[in-house]
Amino acid sequence: MNSLSEDARLRPTWHPVASATGCPSYSGVFPRDERAAGEARVMVATVLAVWHLPRLVADAELVASELVTNAVRHARGPDGGMTVTRTGHTKVRVAVTDGSPLLPRLRVADLLAETGRGLRLVDGLSQDWGVTPCVRGKSVWAEVGEAGTG
Repeated sequence: MNSLSEDARLRPTWHPVASATGCPSYSGVFPRDERAAGEARVMVATVLAVWHLPRLVADAELVASELVTNAVRHARGPDGGMTVTRTGHTKVRVAVTDGSPLLPRLRVADLLAETGRGLRLVDGLSQDWGVTPCVRGKSVWAEVGEAGTG
């Protein structure tokens, strides 16, 4: 369990939530604008610091940033949501929800294209990833962990 002083470091919009599995989780919303990816990176880094998982920060930040950027770029509707769940001793799941029912797909980006590589990065950095349909939209998730925890 996290101490109150550790939890107090998290922004007020990020709050501990009870997950269906009983694993520790933090959840929050992100704006549908250019601030979203940065806020997602800060949330992930802060949560992983609370959980004393510094070796996961770089990969988890990039995964969160890419998933949130995709949600902002491709989904319609209100602000999106992100949940970071500790699924193992050295493993976390980053899940981003949005209002679009359209499923993401891995693409082969043109060499000079400025977009189209995000999901490939997620695929390469995560131990597993997928999509869970929601009542309104979907949740795209990825699990990041230390080698040997997958």
